[in-house]
This record gives sequence, structure tokens and C-alpha cells, in this order.
Amino acid sequence: MVTAYVLINCKIGFEDSIIKELKSMSHVKDVHATYGAYDMLAKIESWSVHDLTETITLQIRKMDGVNSTLTLMGIEELK
Repeated sequence: MVTAYVLINCKIGFEDSIIKELKSMSHVKDVHATYGAYDMLAKIESWSVHDLTETITLQIRKMDGVNSTLTLMGIEELK
């Protein structure tokens, strides 16, 4: 399983619609609104890096109202 955390900065007023759309995506496992430089944090999981990349670059980054993203890719689960 490949995991990434995506920090999302969006236009004012788009927060609710973006969170709703994120929650409808199959690879998005969790979404939280945040305070600070970014407006929300999404946890993305997939069995392949390719699917994860497509979800982030072709879906999330192209959403109406998304200004920018910062992706943190997990390398392995610590035990």
C-alpha cells in the first residue's frame, strides 16, 4: 500500500465543495480542514504509485478552487 498526504490551498469559499468532492474519491481515505498556510489535508492510499499520482495530478490538482498542493509521499510504515 502506498500512502501520500496532500496539503491543499484553495480559494476562499471553495472549502466545503472541495472537501465533499475529495470524500467521494475512492483513493481518498481521510480529509481534514486545517488552519495555517494550507486549508486542508487529505490522506490518499493506493496499491500503486501510478494510481496515487493520477489521483493527485489529474483529479485533486485540477479541482475547481484548488490553488496549490504539497504532497508528502510515505516511504514505508514504521513499526
